[in-house]
Amino acid sequence: MSSDRVSVQTYVPAGQRDRWREEADELDMSQAEYVRAMVQAGRRGFDLADGGDEPVSPDATPGVDGLKTRVLAVLEERGTADWNALLAGVTNDIEERLDETLEELQAENRVRYSGRQGSYTVVEDGR
Repeated sequence: MSSDRVSVQTYVPAGQRDRWREEADELDMSQAEYVRAMVQAGRRGFDLADGGDEPVSPDATPGVDGLKTRVLAVLEERGTADWNALLAGVTNDIEERLDETLEELQAENRVRYSGRQGSYTVVEDGR
């Protein structure tokens, strides 16, 4: 991969941009790093740094590591935290956001929940 950096532009609704800004701020990341990290996460493109156990974006902004900052903030706030507390602290409102998203997709008739199967499925052709 070349070390030359280039700009990529995209257009998103203002509300989405505002949500990304808020989430980037919560993670103590720049907007650019947040978008890069989310794209890489979506592509499952995380590598392990130097054989370590911490996933990082291959093109991360030097000196910026939002997850370390979040982990430290949780520990500083609580004093001690087990794995589940740390996970809850760094994922914040993901469960609430997932629930809201699933409700929206069901309202749009794009996803359906089957109680019998106990799972969600994509609705094909609005059926």
